[in-house]
Order: sequence, then C-alpha cells, then structure tokens
Amino acid sequence: MTQRKGEKPTISIQEHMAIDVCPGPIQPIKQISDYFPRYPRGLPPTAPPPLSRTGSLRSASLNATVDILVGEDDLDQAFAGATAAPSPSTKKEEEPDVEGYDSDDSTTLGTLDFSLLYDQENNALHCTINKAKLPIPRYKKGLKPMDHNGLSDPYVKLHLLPGASKANKLRTKTLRNTLNPVWSETLTYYGITDEDMVRKTLRISVCDEDKFRHNEFIGETRIPLKKLKPNQTKNFYNCLEKQLPIDKTDDKSLEERGRIMISLKYSSQKSGLVVGIVRCAHLAAMDANGFSDPYVKTYLKPDENKKSKHKTAVKKKTLNPEFNEEFFYDIKYADLTKKTLEVTVWDYDIGKSNDFIGGVSLGINANGERLKHWFDCLKNKDKKIERWHTLTNELPGSVFSD
Repeated sequence: MTQRKGEKPTISIQEHMAIDVCPGPIQPIKQISDYFPRYPRGLPPTAPPPLSRTGSLRSASLNATVDILVGEDDLDQAFAGATAAPSPSTKKEEEPDVEGYDSDDSTTLGTLDFSLLYDQENNALHCTINKAKLPIPRYKKGLKPMDHNGLSDPYVKLHLLPGASKANKLRTKTLRNTLNPVWSETLTYYGITDEDMVRKTLRISVCDEDKFRHNEFIGETRIPLKKLKPNQTKNFYNCLEKQLPIDKTDDKSLEERGRIMISLKYSSQKSGLVVGIVRCAHLAAMDANGFSDPYVKTYLKPDENKKSKHKTAVKKKTLNPEFNEEFFYDIKYADLTKKTLEVTVWDYDIGKSNDFIGGVSLGINANGERLKHWFDCLKNKDKKIERWHTLTNELPGSVFSD
C-alpha cells in the first residue's frame, strides 16, 4: 500500500490492537521542585540535605540547582551515609528493652554476690548467699523478670558436682516480688573432706518459685572447690549463666546419698575394735514428707558366725540425725588386716520393707579416705579417729535387706 504525499497513514484495527499500550510500570513525572533544595521544618540550614525518592540528590545550597541525576545504587549509598550520622537534636533516646533477654551476654541473667569458706578442722563448707542484681544499663536493676508483674520470687539452691542429688541440695528462703533480692543467708555442707575439695564443684542456681507451675530457672554459676584455701573466706561476684549440662558419664552406682561420721579405735586394754556412729548429714529423703527415719547398721566381714551385726536407734523425721553410739567387736589386732567394716544407713518404715539409703565400707580393700581411715586406726592404737565418709547408693557385698 502506497502513501501519497501529505496524507496521514491509516492503521487497521488489527494493527491497532497489536500495539503494546502498556510497555512497563508508570514512572512518576519529575516536578520542578525536585531540582531545588527543600528542608524539613525544624532542621537548621547546615543539616544534611534530604534525598528525593525519585533518585535525585537535592543541593545543600538554597540558590544552586542540580542537573545531575543520581542512579539507584548511588542513591542507596548516599541515603545510607546520610542516615548513619543523624543530627543529635533529632536522635531519639533509645528505650531499654525490658523484655529483651535473648542476648548471648550472660549479664542479662543477673549477677550473684556470695562468699565461700572451707572450715578444714570441722570438715564444713560454709556458703553465704548475699544478694543478686542486674547490671546498671537495664531499665530495672535486678534479676531477669519471670512473672507477669515484671518481678520474681527468687531463691538460691546449691548442689555438689559430681554426684548431684536431692541428698546434697541446699536452698535459701524465697523472697517475694523483687528483682533485687538480699538473702544474707549461710548454708553449710557438713562432712566435706580434703578429697572433696580437690574433685568437687559447687553449683549455685538462682530460680523463681511458682506456686502453680514448675519453678523457673533464672541462671547459675559454678565454682571448683579447689579454688578455695582452707580457713580463708573468698568473696565472689559472678555473672549468672545459662543452664549448663551435667556430665552424666559418672557411674550411677556412685550417686551420693549423704555423709556419715564414723570413729574408729582399737582398744589394747579390751583387745577389740570400737566403732562409733557419730552422726549423718544431708541424707537422701526416702519418705513422701521429704524426710527419712534413719538408723545405721554395722557389720565386720567376713562374718562366719553372723554375730557382727549392730544397729543404732531410729531417729524420726530427719535428714541430719545424731546417734553418738558405739559398738564393740572382740577381735585380735592382727586379724584387722583381714577384715572389712561395712556401714549401711536405712530408712525405717512401718508395715513394709525398710529402704536402703546408702553405705560405705572401710578396710584394706577400700581406697581413698576410707582406706586411710582404716590404716590410721591400725597405726594409732587406743586413739579415737573420727572421719566423714560419703554414702553411695550401692555397697558391693552388702545385703540390701533388714
């Protein structure tokens, strides 16, 4: 089809429908104001010029015009640079995040002020729990809030590791509705030996008591007892940490069930061994009321005639009984090297079998403090030697029945 000069071209309806009338997104039409600087109300003239959303950078001068368009990448870079250093007069103060306790910084869990003293002469570890609080930069100083009212009902509990159990758990009183608890309370472990001070670690946990649900863990800290010097108080101000896993590779047969103080003396005058059951401490609770009714049995083995059994009186409803009873075994001094003293602690129950709490054996086949105690008795005739020993939940060779 030829077109004559001066004649408008004609387009068929088919060609008209084939035209792409929407080639892309509609672009905003630049206005003349985009090329002149404009400051937000309240900003001084020296403030950094704001950036246009259309990609053009406004001039810092009131009379200058900008005819250079900034690309998208340049705009992002310039916008980031401009917002990196906002004016001090417009910067809003950062509000503390009261609920934001997900930080890896352990100080968000709080800090604990306490002191430890190892009384070597009396085999006691005194733990004084003073107070707890959060670092200064927090909105509310104190512990991490656990309750809906933004407060906590905190208490502190202690465990000795390894061998943590209910038997060696101590705890403070609970303080209500506070983030800055002050306990000033001393908890004491009895029967702590030099061997314990080398291999044990004290675990101190802060928890929130809840009457209607399980108590909630707040934070913990751990102190190896070998850091302590005998008869010297050491103060600590530690950050609480998240709950650490307990090493469960320890033999479960060595689970601690309490402590017992035993005295040994070989009497040359009577030609026999005097065994004293002095007291027990931190026994495992066997009854539903959280206590036990403990008594102690002793055997000198091998016992061919089965006449070596002795038994103390039963102490009702206690985990720290004092017996102060002595038993006499008629035996030659030379025969002691062939004997083993087995001591077991039981919980007395009416109408059913008594529960085994724990036991310990002293003799030439023992080791550690138990062996040393036996040898000291043999080397020092007519001298009473008292030692604390750890009760375990299993005693090889013993009969677990009353």
